[in-house]
Amino acid sequence: MAEPIPIIGGTGALGYGLALRWARAGAEIVIGSRKPERAEEAAERIRTELPDARVEGLVNEQAAKRGSIVFLTVPFRAQSETLNNLREALEAGQLLVDCTVPTAAAISGKATRTVGVWQGSAAQQAQEMVPDDVTVVAAMHTISAPSLTDLDHELDEDTLLCGDRKADKARVAAIVESIPGLRAVNAGALETARIVEQLTPLLISINIRYKAHAGIRITGLPDASPWD
Repeated sequence: MAEPIPIIGGTGALGYGLALRWARAGAEIVIGSRKPERAEEAAERIRTELPDARVEGLVNEQAAKRGSIVFLTVPFRAQSETLNNLREALEAGQLLVDCTVPTAAAISGKATRTVGVWQGSAAQQAQEMVPDDVTVVAAMHTISAPSLTDLDHELDEDTLLCGDRKADKARVAAIVESIPGLRAVNAGALETARIVEQLTPLLISINIRYKAHAGIRITGLPDASPWD
């Protein structure tokens, strides 16, 4: 991972947790936020916890230009506005990894319910909104933010990757799996995100009842790489 990993919405729970884990793994991180002072504040928190971390905070539009694979970790209610603001910043050939889940919490409902998206999923909506030469891959929908931010917690779970090109998913998988304990699973085309996004409210419901931060693990997969 020679180039930085930009995380748009990196001041939120999931984005910050990912930034923390990747920083500990030695990656260079760029935290994006609508307000640069909030981005820098989050970066400083990481540097306090991990003094050797290479992390900086920038406004979203600047952060998006810093790497070829950009992670979008904003709440669903902010997805459209954020992508509209990024249209001039995203460049041809970039991958946008959409981690958005259309839960009803975005409209003052329950996080254990989803809302309908005309395009079929938040990831497919993102693909319609980004520039033509930018490709969307969906990922990270089942990873618990509290588990990520607790560096004493050993991760042991999968994240399902949805995208239309195996080569794109392979590039994202390499970044995902640089976090110890995470495995990327090829879940199929981008349209499959409409199923994967539904797993988030399901896990929230389970975790409320068990007072846990459980993830998922797909069993019975062969050892051979799905990206070859």
